[in-house]
Amino acid sequence: QVQLVESGEGLVQAGGSLRLSCAASGSIFSINVMAWYRQAPEKQRELVAFITKSGSTNYSDSVQGRFTISRDNTKNTVYLQMNNLKPEDTAVYYCNAAIRTDSGNAYSSHWGQGTQVTVSS
Repeated sequence: QVQLVESGEGLVQAGGSLRLSCAASGSIFSINVMAWYRQAPEKQRELVAFITKSGSTNYSDSVQGRFTISRDNTKNTVYLQMNNLKPEDTAVYYCNAAIRTDSGNAYSSHWGQGTQVTVSS
């Protein structure tokens, strides 16, 4: 059993900052890629950023230069530092991780429950 728990939701004004966290727990053998997605009302879920186990990162064009993804492998946690937030960043943010469990021999995708980020203009 694996669980991803997100925290850091909030309401901020445009130009403000928020930091999201997502901690994985359970029977974890290894975590490969960790990522953040978001879904705005009436829109499809989109990839925001991902980070590999070795620390390589990639960002969507819409957040490049404003958001920073990082991870702490000792805590099985991924972070998303969001600066200079814009109203169009308003969405439910989901973390995702490719996890191999103690009883498994392959990585599978796991999702957090989602956390709301609202940016007012």
